[in-house]
Amino acid sequence: MSNSLASSTALLDFLKSQYPSAISASTSEADLPSLSHQLFPSSSYTDNEKVETSQWLTTSSRLATPDEDEAKHAERLGSLNIHLSTRTTLLGSKPSIADIALYYRLAPAVKSWSADERTGEHGYHHITRFIDFVQNAPLFGLSVKEEDKVAIDHNDVKFVHKPLDAKEEKERKKKKKAAAAAGDGQTSLPVGQGKGEAGAKLSKKEKAQEAAQNAGDKVKGAVMGDNPQQSKKEKKEKQPKPQKQPTKEAPLSPCLIDLRVGHILKAVNHPNADSLYVSTIACGDPPGTDNTSEYEGQTVRTVCSGLNGLVPLEEMQGRNIIAVCNLKPVTMRGVKSAAMVLAASPRLKEGEEDDHKGPVELVSPPEDAKAGERVIFE
Repeated sequence: MSNSLASSTALLDFLKSQYPSAISASTSEADLPSLSHQLFPSSSYTDNEKVETSQWLTTSSRLATPDEDEAKHAERLGSLNIHLSTRTTLLGSKPSIADIALYYRLAPAVKSWSADERTGEHGYHHITRFIDFVQNAPLFGLSVKEEDKVAIDHNDVKFVHKPLDAKEEKERKKKKKAAAAAGDGQTSLPVGQGKGEAGAKLSKKEKAQEAAQNAGDKVKGAVMGDNPQQSKKEKKEKQPKPQKQPTKEAPLSPCLIDLRVGHILKAVNHPNADSLYVSTIACGDPPGTDNTSEYEGQTVRTVCSGLNGLVPLEEMQGRNIIAVCNLKPVTMRGVKSAAMVLAASPRLKEGEEDDHKGPVELVSPPEDAKAGERVIFE
């Protein structure tokens, strides 16, 4: 039995002991992602929140894997700590099965952490706070024995971080996005300066001098017999505009498609469609790019693909693929998809009809390709 499966089985046993009236004896590991509403019936969950819950269940399972690379494990903990820095629960404020799973799988590790690992300058303050909240809050209703709880001394804080200022954080992200745009060759006007404010405004004295000058010009025109109305008419007569030449349409070319190497960090079944997968893919986008989010410290796109039943879910995990990245985002059965995974089938023989049952293979980039690299046609 794999560590992941063993962890899921133990988690399910824990849930049955804590919520006997909500979890039936027939509940299996496959039902875990859908248990949130049974455990917390007063909360409702959007399709995106259901997908996010599945992703956090997988992440918590990876955090509990004892043979995971140490550097990768530290990176996951750091990303989780940052995520929880502005949230009470993994979904923000709603409780979910993912919170219980993360507590159950991570509490033994937190129990063994030193004071510096918990609340030191480089410690995991927010993870420690989260563990304490889940095991004691009436919101979750856990009946964990005192000797099994993680003993946390709220007065033993080794380092106090400066509180995160929401305004400063917003400004920081705004500058980061502007810097990313500048890197792409885009320019923008300074904040607060419109197109007509490039020069300095006239002072009151200068305005008065200008008005006097205009009045003098009018008097002079009347004495000399000039007809200002006539001059205005002459000014109004415009020459016919030359007709614009029709622009030549650029020829269609494969180069118009933004094909990039993408790395699938996570793929799960779509909560509302049996034929779809929902993948979390890093495509090399800079932070703040439209239709992206952050997952495990990386800027990612959520992508729905109709490969369920054609490509095994195991083959969709932790691998490089080719993604089409300049398609208009579409919502597929409640989940917004911001790219397309490229796959291919063998050419049909003459007279053969496509029954859409495969075989289908994912298009794989070169082994040394990195996420975000463009794929071009020569």
